Amino acid sequence: MRVLALHADVLVATSAIWQTNCVLVRGAAGSAAEAGALTVESGKGSLAGQHGGRVADETFVVDSPVLPEELDALPALLEQAGFPPPSGLLATHGDWDHLLGPLAFPHTPLGCAQSTVERLRAGRGAVQRELRAFDERYLIERSRPLALGAVQALPAPGRCEIGGLELELYPTAGHTADGMAILVPWARVLLVGDYLSPSEIPTIGEEAQALGAYVDTLGRLQPLVQSAELVVPGHGPPLGAADALTVLDQDLAYLRALAERGLDAELPRAARRAFQQGLHRENAARAGKASQQERRLPSPPRS
Repeated sequence: MRVLALHADVLVATSAIWQTNCVLVRGAAGSAAEAGALTVESGKGSLAGQHGGRVADETFVVDSPVLPEELDALPALLEQAGFPPPSGLLATHGDWDHLLGPLAFPHTPLGCAQSTVERLRAGRGAVQRELRAFDERYLIERSRPLALGAVQALPAPGRCEIGGLELELYPTAGHTADGMAILVPWARVLLVGDYLSPSEIPTIGEEAQALGAYVDTLGRLQPLVQSAELVVPGHGPPLGAADALTVLDQDLAYLRALAERGLDAELPRAARRAFQQGLHRENAARAGKASQQERRLPSPPRS
């Protein structure tokens, strides 16, 4: 696992599997609610902990590395960096490889967007099944099963308290039907989940409106990227804002070409390896299926 400091309050730990990023965020001292409690009022949420009767600096762990030894290393990494133990875990979306934080911090509350809470409820047990399938395929053993506990919903759009500061939350969709991007305003770091990766092409979800939702998400992210200094995708190295905007433009061009030309759309950047070609074929099949469904919709009645 590779660890990079983006700011005094932001560390990125990158897994050896799929370059999956786990982000450690520290907030300054401030008022906090009872440990594990979530409050939502006027678009604000809180996942906060108390420390010895007074509120200390807080840490949130966003997403997760994948391998057991990487997860086991997270508590020591926080201690070495001078970060307190996490008072909350956050997930940018409901894909299993972003939800392994409870394996490292089993008694820490997990928060995510309302859309992700609904996805996890609808597919109860799906995350655990996908993790078991991955572990069986690669002969990985874990010391305990994954238990997500009572996942707590956060408002997106909205804000989430961390110490005396606030994270800004923005809805995302297209890669999956759920999710949120997280802005760390005082560090000017934007966490975008599985968007804007320099290492892989966009992958759209299976739902009929995924392609349009992905384009909408990129439009929503653009001003956030412009206001940030650094952007952390779910997979791949962090990017400066200018490079992230380049990736965003390339991804928009690819998605529009995908809608128009399907499998003949040119892949963005240098992502033309066999694995990326496989993702592209899946994208084209899903985009084509969505187009067929739209053509089968009955025409509105004429007045």
